[in-house]
Amino acid sequence: MTSHEPGTAKKQSSPSTHDAPESDRILFVPSGTTTRPKRHVDMVKWLHPAQLIRTGLDALVAAVFGARADHRLIEAVVRPQPLFFDYSDEAAGEDFWLDYVSDTGDGWNPTYAVARLLAKPSLELTDERGQTHALERGRILVLGGDQVYPGASRDTYEERLVQPYEEAMARSPAPSPDLFAIPGNHDWYDGLSAFMRLFCANRWLAGRRTRQSRSYFALKLPRGWWLVGTDVQLENDIDVPQVEYFRQMATHMQPGDRVILCNAEPAWILAATAKRPRGYLENNLDYLQEKVFGRRISLFLAGDLHHYRRHEDPEGRHKITAGGGGAFMHPTHTPKAERLRDGYTLQKSFPDEKTSMKLARQNLMLIRHSPLFGLLTGALYLLLALATFTELGHHGAAQLPDAIRMVAASIVHRPWSLVLGLGTIGGLIGLADPAFGRGRMLAGTLHGLAHIITAFFVAWSSLYFIVSGLGICAEPQPQALAWIDPTDAGCAGWVPLWTKFFMGCALTFLGGFLVGPFVMGLYLTISVNGFGTHSNEAFISLAIPDWKNFLRLRINRDGELTVYPVGLERVPRKWKETNAGPYEPAYEPDDPRATGPVLIEPPIRVRPRD
Repeated sequence: MTSHEPGTAKKQSSPSTHDAPESDRILFVPSGTTTRPKRHVDMVKWLHPAQLIRTGLDALVAAVFGARADHRLIEAVVRPQPLFFDYSDEAAGEDFWLDYVSDTGDGWNPTYAVARLLAKPSLELTDERGQTHALERGRILVLGGDQVYPGASRDTYEERLVQPYEEAMARSPAPSPDLFAIPGNHDWYDGLSAFMRLFCANRWLAGRRTRQSRSYFALKLPRGWWLVGTDVQLENDIDVPQVEYFRQMATHMQPGDRVILCNAEPAWILAATAKRPRGYLENNLDYLQEKVFGRRISLFLAGDLHHYRRHEDPEGRHKITAGGGGAFMHPTHTPKAERLRDGYTLQKSFPDEKTSMKLARQNLMLIRHSPLFGLLTGALYLLLALATFTELGHHGAAQLPDAIRMVAASIVHRPWSLVLGLGTIGGLIGLADPAFGRGRMLAGTLHGLAHIITAFFVAWSSLYFIVSGLGICAEPQPQALAWIDPTDAGCAGWVPLWTKFFMGCALTFLGGFLVGPFVMGLYLTISVNGFGTHSNEAFISLAIPDWKNFLRLRINRDGELTVYPVGLERVPRKWKETNAGPYEPAYEPDDPRATGPVLIEPPIRVRPRD
């Protein structure tokens, strides 16, 4: 491989992992170590109350400080990097292979399952036509963004990315592929510090040598192909020094050269759903695509959306979203993008849209997937009940109008209860997906009213069960410890007033814990399946580890690029140690329900420019 700068060309070898100095190989954990991780982490529980708070704070800090402390500007000054890394002289007379995977580092099971397949020297896979294809491991491994979840830190990278990749890849046989990575928004949550330490220090990671010194790069591939990896930070845009870097790189391209452009986010999907298209005067990334590279770009690759979708234009160029490296699954039936603004049309989805809609309906059992989310709805329902507390224990279903009038009177006499109700509605309007457009306020209002009405029935039924069901009631006296007369009408016994109060609170909280997630799940199901909104929220709630994918690319002797999309429908949940020697993955599947890898669709051929 050659690292190229203007006027210089320096040959560099690609040594085996096993020949690397130990000081270079150690980054987070020793590469090739036989020590097993103490635990294999589960998928991120996004709706866990503590996780919601942490994620919100991370996003807030990143949004406030990220654009004002752009690490890329510092890189351009203090971290020199060749204009491109030259692989064009390799694989003379042979096929050249490279791998692309994105959105890794969530649960151990899916992350390791994909890493294990990437580590194998070769794969023989069958496509939907029944044809078998032999795929060789790539000379280069490109990580396409969002390498770790929920946010970037030294410990999170080690636990959710380095450990599973070490177990799968550190001991794979030589020659060792080179590793390049571009950051996604989750990598930026710590200002890119952990990413730079891990991928931009020219060290070994999981049996792969990192080469880049910046968060963006260019690779000159054999037979007129180039691969460009951009850093779009948090704003889906690139900085001016990055534009200048790629503009200088483009001066080394020959007429007829083709480009594979890797972005961390599928800008084409965002553009298809935007009300107003952007121009290159508003966005540096658009300028790079339209004015610097132009029609040289034959293949667009991106992650961020955790599924596989491919669009193709009449000239045979492709835009592929392949964010299946280990993170939770995103739906493929939304956002709708069957036809893009520039004439690309949808060709394939994995999973298909029918399956995606079916999976979304699992939100109706949200408590099963995110059980601790009920703590939030339980607390909300209890607060709403306390704010409008009224003695409804003797009112059955036949007295519903009377119960409503009593609660309404309580609201009038307690203005802060009205404030709490309006705050609930206002908060859920704020959480409503902007994709609702003008209906966002209506969607949030209906969602808020649904929780308020449900809280009313939960509290009412709790009091009715205590008083009319169990026969527990208390004299309406102001004393905090009033005792009731067991001969009082409708009372089967007596308890302190505070006991009845805490019983009512406990039952109301329990009802909110059980019923509240269903209301939220119903809202998410209707939103994602009926209106194509809340696609992210509806699937982070489920944390589905299945439907993973990565891409294996081949440049043949004639300069034709072929993309092999590898899919894994169900990842293993159980594993067994192999004890098979130093050059095999540490674990093999031990789950009869797991499925093997397949080609998502027949090989995709991208012809070189005439």
